[in-house]
Amino acid sequence: MELQEQFEAAFAKTKTLAEKPDNETLLSLYSLYKQGTIGDATEANKPDNAFDFVALFKYNAWEKLAGMSKDEAMKAYIDLVDKLVLG
Repeated sequence: MELQEQFEAAFAKTKTLAEKPDNETLLSLYSLYKQGTIGDATEANKPDNAFDFVALFKYNAWEKLAGMSKDEAMKAYIDLVDKLVLG
């Protein structure tokens, strides 16, 4: 299976997890997904509302992955989802 297909399958698996992951894991999933689909976060992606703390946490988590290739992010995302599925 091609990396993109594995990535999409892993994304689908997140919808069927038995338990909701903790916030730190959710931020990791979000940031790896964004890095794997879009690439590095830019100022244009930064939330406009400085008081939207959830959006800021998500953006900051994504921004920390700057320089990671899309393929690396996809692989890390797949590994994390597999870990969550297997428990």
